[in-house]
Amino acid sequence: MKQLLVIGGGLAGTEASWQAAERGVEVELCEMRPESMTPAHQTGYLAELVCSNSLGSNERTTAGGLLKEEMRYLNSIILRSADDSKVPAGGALAVDRERFAAKVTETIQAHPNIALKREEISDIPEDRPVIIASGPLTSEALASSLAKLIDEDYLYFYDASAPIISADSIDYERSFFASRYDKGGKEDYLNCPLNKGEYEMFQGELVEAEKAPRHDFDDIPYFEGCLPIEELARRGRDTLRFGPLKPVGLIDPRTQNRPYAVVQLRTENKERTLYNLVGFQTRLKWSEQRRVFRLIPALHSAEFVRYGVMHRNTFINSTHLLKPTLQLIRNELIFFAGQITGVEGYIESAGMGLIAGINAAKLIKGDEPIVFPPTTAFGALTCYITSATENFQPMNANWGLFPPLEEKIRDKRERRYKLAQRSLKELKLLASKLI
Repeated sequence: MKQLLVIGGGLAGTEASWQAAERGVEVELCEMRPESMTPAHQTGYLAELVCSNSLGSNERTTAGGLLKEEMRYLNSIILRSADDSKVPAGGALAVDRERFAAKVTETIQAHPNIALKREEISDIPEDRPVIIASGPLTSEALASSLAKLIDEDYLYFYDASAPIISADSIDYERSFFASRYDKGGKEDYLNCPLNKGEYEMFQGELVEAEKAPRHDFDDIPYFEGCLPIEELARRGRDTLRFGPLKPVGLIDPRTQNRPYAVVQLRTENKERTLYNLVGFQTRLKWSEQRRVFRLIPALHSAEFVRYGVMHRNTFINSTHLLKPTLQLIRNELIFFAGQITGVEGYIESAGMGLIAGINAAKLIKGDEPIVFPPTTAFGALTCYITSATENFQPMNANWGLFPPLEEKIRDKRERRYKLAQRSLKELKLLASKLI
């Protein structure tokens, strides 16, 4: 029996296997494809990209670009293979999908410490080190085993999330803090009022906006309590004003009157650097979300750190289940990695695999697993998914997750450059413990 079992051969599972194997640990990597295919995959390659061929920005002044730099520094198989398979894409890192997946598969198969098995795992062993990296399309049999392991109340199969925007992109001159009827804290909600003309334009554009195409595996019926914002808009001119945009109980301090309609924003983190649009779960294309939601006066320059989604997605409530080391609180032999932890995006998923692989190797060797500093991209993401929060939803890497700098820097690009410098400096200080 190999020392470490890794379940799932996607981006996270292959990265976790590689990191552990490079540290001298014998790994058994189990991937059910091509024996059992998912509705989204087309091949039996490891790390197959099922949606876009872009892994996002390569610029260090973006949070995703910084995460890539951190992964390169720690010898990521995913970044190495991506860099070897890249195709022209401006400032982004895009790859030749087949070449990329073939490269990852070849490298994993050639590693002397990794045994690749093509079989489906339906029962999760609790008496040996395991990394669960089964992805958003976890099989029914494994999902059933997961539900027993963690309590089914903490296992989600449907992701309906509202967009999240950066706090420093909001126009505060056109918004105001208040709770309905003054219940709760004065700054619990940031309200974005619309007059009659602004509301009618917004509602009309919302109805006409282009939706993202559905996949067969996303064909899940809507719930009345969780309808897409555009579906509500189609039900009538005033439906939104009696739903998520209702203005009752709110007075605009600029006019001393109740607004015609109000979009409420709720803080996403303790630092109040991120806000979500309350009740704005949506199936609109990302470009359409950016266009239409910027019609809200206070959000005319909104920067979206995460777009709204409604799709099939298996993920756990990591805030209640995982340590910052990605170990299961109730059984430290079990690690989770990838999208199932509540991160969104190719690189974010692989990044969680990297952390789980390093920490599983440390556990097996009798060393203390590592908690990455929140000033690093690794640490910012793990802190988000393992810190207690209400209404936990999956998240991409973004600057709103990072602790602010001690110095105030007005220029956004310079500020982000300094955040990246701080992150890489912290990572290098930690390097000796990551071997």
